[in-house]
Amino acid sequence: MERHLALELVRITEAAALDAARWTGRGDKNSADEAATIAMRSRFNSVTMDGTVVIGEGEMDEAPMLYIGEKLGNHRGSKIDIAVDPLEGTETVANGLNNAISVIAAAPQGSLLHAPDIYMQKLAVGPALAGKLSLDDPIETTLDKASGILNKPLSEMTVSILDRERHSVLIAALRKAGVRIKLLSHGDVMGAVEAAMEKEVDLYVGSGGAPEGVLAAAALKCLGGEMQGRLLPDGMEEYSRCIRMGHRQPDQLLKMEQLIGHGNVMFVATGVTPGDFLQGVHYLPKHKAETHSVIMHSQNRTISYLTTTHHYPEQYDTLTGAAI
Repeated sequence: MERHLALELVRITEAAALDAARWTGRGDKNSADEAATIAMRSRFNSVTMDGTVVIGEGEMDEAPMLYIGEKLGNHRGSKIDIAVDPLEGTETVANGLNNAISVIAAAPQGSLLHAPDIYMQKLAVGPALAGKLSLDDPIETTLDKASGILNKPLSEMTVSILDRERHSVLIAALRKAGVRIKLLSHGDVMGAVEAAMEKEVDLYVGSGGAPEGVLAAAALKCLGGEMQGRLLPDGMEEYSRCIRMGHRQPDQLLKMEQLIGHGNVMFVATGVTPGDFLQGVHYLPKHKAETHSVIMHSQNRTISYLTTTHHYPEQYDTLTGAAI
């Protein structure tokens, strides 16, 4: 992939973040998601690439979502797999909370996991634990192995997990083991990525969206970490969708090569609301706004941060984004 594609993609996440941020604290998650999706789709059309959404937030009949199989770009240039979430954290924006982002992962055609928008079981770790743990192990075994490798007692380890009822048994096991738990209200992508930042969090466990799993895996590869996953189809309909997308054994363990392939992968994200990793959109005087983004490449493990100032018309509808 051409390196200039990164700047093209970050302009797309910036546009989505700017339009989604206008709905912060307004209690309308659907409008926030729709605004981000429309902004992202419209700007993708001008990018020189032949892109396809291989895993995203919706199916073909679920407009206005960027659906699985949708073609993006001007159909010239490199053939690219796209994983996308125009607004990761719709409820976060609606309630004025932290850590909402707009995010894209891109890789050469045939690299990214092609799967439906269903739940995925996940295990995310940083460089020190990459390749040394298994999602197939019970959580107690995983914790003991991680403790030994990190030379850190369980009482000093921190595990992050989404605060969901479906995780009650897993959270109880973590409590019993004596580790610290970082409960996440939202933020499946950045929650997993945090495990590779080598700061507070040692492991990310639990289940969340499959698209978010692929997006996080892309970032983790750039950071030297690892994601393991397993699709969790709920009922025959979701199971059949997995089969139709080529997963003959939907419950098989998915490692990095199945999630994001062997080649170069790119991860681009822009903050919508303030977060631990990226700042949110800031509205400035004189009809300006500031965005904060990150661009990661796995090939050379580079991480670039970008702060951009945007100008908009004096007469401006802050919700629709249109000049008035």
